[in-house]
Amino acid sequence: MTEKFAEIYDAIGKAGIIPVIKLERVEDAVPLARALLEGGIPVAEVTFRTEAAAAGIAAIRRELPQMLVGAGTVLTTEQAAAAIESGAQFVVAPGSNGRVIEGVLAAGIPMIPGVATPSEIEAALERGLRVLKLFPAEVLGGIAMLKALAGPYPQVQFVPTGGISASNLKSYLQQKNVLAVGGSWMVQSDLDEVRRLCQEAYRIKNT
Repeated sequence: MTEKFAEIYDAIGKAGIIPVIKLERVEDAVPLARALLEGGIPVAEVTFRTEAAAAGIAAIRRELPQMLVGAGTVLTTEQAAAAIESGAQFVVAPGSNGRVIEGVLAAGIPMIPGVATPSEIEAALERGLRVLKLFPAEVLGGIAMLKALAGPYPQVQFVPTGGISASNLKSYLQQKNVLAVGGSWMVQSDLDEVRRLCQEAYRIKNT
């Protein structure tokens, strides 16, 4: 793992929470990211579920350099290229597309692919990846799944995503093999509510 990768993973781990953002409009990107920052969460994952994703990432990187910005739901090599060109500092996917993983890593950008089985974990380990997205976390067994995976894969840290909210956030963060959790519950249209939910998540994380 390169020093750059280590720095990104360390920043994600310190934040503990990755808000997952689906942008409908590019102009919403910076105000929303600023609200996350003001709520105490300096990381965001902008998903490639809309046409606004790449431009939104670029806008946040330009206006809020203190924000760590990743691209999420990256399913194709074309999306990966657009994410990297827009300035994404890390790339997340719900699954493990080998071509996407190889392209992102070749560009020198940290990749967090999604896994749901031991076989997928081992395939990621062969590529030198040690930080993986467990998705969909709650459907897969949540805390019980993480505990089961900790034994055979002590070198892996997970970013569980899917079904996580303020109600179970603390339980996930208490698992020794969890680097951070991903979730969209704090991402609302009302920016004051975004700040409040981020502050609540921050308090939960630090108590």
